[in-house]
Amino acid sequence: MPAKLGERRVIRLLGIAVTVAFLAACEPPTPKPEGLQLSALTYDSLPGWGDDDPRAALEAFLRSCTKLTRDDAAPIGQARPVSNHGNAELPGGITLTAADWQAPCAEAATLTSAPAGEVRAFFERRFRPFAASGKDGEEGLFTGYFEIELLGARQKSARFPVPLYRLPADHVQADLGVFDPALKGHRIVGRVEQGRLVPYFSRGEIEKGALTGRGLEMLWINDPVDAFMLHVQGSGRVVLQDGTVVRVGFAGHNGRAYESIGKKLIAAGELQPGKASWEDIRDWIRRNPDKAHALFAGNPRYIFFRFIEGIPADAGPIGAEGVPLTPGRSMAVDRRFIPLGVPLWLDTTWPSQPDKPLRRLMVAQDAGGAIQGVVRGDFFWGFGEEALEEAGRMKSKGRYYLLIPASVAERLTQS
Repeated sequence: MPAKLGERRVIRLLGIAVTVAFLAACEPPTPKPEGLQLSALTYDSLPGWGDDDPRAALEAFLRSCTKLTRDDAAPIGQARPVSNHGNAELPGGITLTAADWQAPCAEAATLTSAPAGEVRAFFERRFRPFAASGKDGEEGLFTGYFEIELLGARQKSARFPVPLYRLPADHVQADLGVFDPALKGHRIVGRVEQGRLVPYFSRGEIEKGALTGRGLEMLWINDPVDAFMLHVQGSGRVVLQDGTVVRVGFAGHNGRAYESIGKKLIAAGELQPGKASWEDIRDWIRRNPDKAHALFAGNPRYIFFRFIEGIPADAGPIGAEGVPLTPGRSMAVDRRFIPLGVPLWLDTTWPSQPDKPLRRLMVAQDAGGAIQGVVRGDFFWGFGEEALEEAGRMKSKGRYYLLIPASVAERLTQS
């Protein structure tokens, strides 16, 4: 999963830089724009536009509106457009402000019970579609992510033996730039032992009991593989024995580097390349239960958690925009190019059925370090086994189209 969390009031959409390379003794090649390029279209040009039920996307968009319409949002994004007459770059930049979102968001709030056709007409009336492209063209890669769902309890038992820990009081994080400007941006995590800062306990040390007896246990999980997956994802849902769902999210880590246990199993010859999914790892552990602890310890990074309140049970975790993600309708993007909160028309294929088009209205609401590029997205599938299966398989080629507020679109096409 991408990640990740936290409110961003100002989101810059870069599309200004153009790289021009000149080769000696020959004509220069056509310059390739580094940033977002936009080409104006009509809704008739969007593949499958009339086949989607956009009501779930409207719900996602309304969550974004709580951020987009804030008076202190200032410039939300900036893009240098291109005309709808080819790829000629137009002069000047276009800024999206909170004022541009006021009218669309106000009308969207009146449509929560409207039929699909009326919601579709709203988007057609309030937004204009633009094809997105970058230096690599209009097509890009779309992957998937999900929110893990675990079974847990508030008390330890034989069925629920794996603890989730809250952030320990002796956890120390230091910004080295405070001590030496040359180290600005470098942080270390540790603990104080006999007056000295030392590295924090590794996963192996913690799982052997380094934190036992300190009252740090939040919940107890039934499956060590699921607990490990939660550490990788950083957040998830825990279903308790009475059916109650609680959310847990990232609170900190032990400062150790992350190492893939799947890669370790492949390197050891235990699994084959391309056959190291979570289910493959789980099956290996079932066959080798006595080796599970050593395998997990091979990733020394350990995550500490906190309870997350106020998220609807049917919603996903909080994304980079600071709002709950909507399963099947939220997209993680590279926010250097795509402003969070913008509706996107996605045109790709289903992970489980590569010949079947996956075309629907999404909203850019999240980001992640691995999501880089103008046409690059991470599809949030939600939670549960089906979401895990689709997300794990998704490596689909496709493209998307930005739906720009009509007031901004007018400035784009007139620039």
